[in-house]
Amino acid sequence: MSGVFKRMGMIFRAKANKTLDKYEDPREMLDYSYQKQLELLQKVKRGVADVATSRKRLELQLRQLEQQAAKHEDQGRKALSLGREDLAREALTRRSGIQQQIADLQLQYQQLQSEEEKLTLASQRLQARVDAFRIRKETIKATYTASEAQASIGGAIAGISEEMADVGLAMQRAEDKTQQMQARASAIDELLASGALDDPTGTTKDDITAELERLSTGSDVELELMRMKQELGQAPAPSQQALGQGTQQAIGPAQSQPGTGQPQHGEPQYQPRFDKQGE
Repeated sequence: MSGVFKRMGMIFRAKANKTLDKYEDPREMLDYSYQKQLELLQKVKRGVADVATSRKRLELQLRQLEQQAAKHEDQGRKALSLGREDLAREALTRRSGIQQQIADLQLQYQQLQSEEEKLTLASQRLQARVDAFRIRKETIKATYTASEAQASIGGAIAGISEEMADVGLAMQRAEDKTQQMQARASAIDELLASGALDDPTGTTKDDITAELERLSTGSDVELELMRMKQELGQAPAPSQQALGQGTQQAIGPAQSQPGTGQPQHGEPQYQPRFDKQGE
């Protein structure tokens, strides 16, 4: 059972440590530590000030005792000059007691002075450490802030990269669909042009009309080619008979005589044909 409780305690401490790490800000901890060091430094300085104050009080007491000793010494001399040896002895006795007090105070004064020097040195060293910690603290805080900003920017860039990847896939899909629609439209145009599909708008030409347009275009090309050859001197000018034959071939086998309006002998008379709907 003890092993189970020990393991549970370790798990609890690990979970608690992880939670604390999540909510802990190193900058706040550094500021807190710096504040505590400043408080300790202030205590040391107050201790130095208290020792210095005690030393000053001893100095005042020593001066007062020295003045009293000098006063009793003067009283003893004055009593001896007046022939009062008993008064002189009393004055010197009091002076001796005051000198003993002066010796004790001087010993205490030396001890306080030594303690003050030690505390002053410790205060100076602590001040230097606090100043060094403050500089290091600010450096660490600046570095942490910069790292945090870089991490935030990196996360933003990563998010943008993911978004751009999704956008790239969407654009690729859009391009594929566009190409597919273009290919479909091109295929439909080809089918409409070939007559495989009917154009509901009625703009598609039937095979007879397309063939007549092709023949007309071919005749126009032959005439244009003959005209160009004539201009270049490569072919004689077409005669009226040739033109008439070309025209006769274009419009039909029957042709009227020039100027008479009658058909030639031996040729079948051209009779116009009408559809039953036009009669």
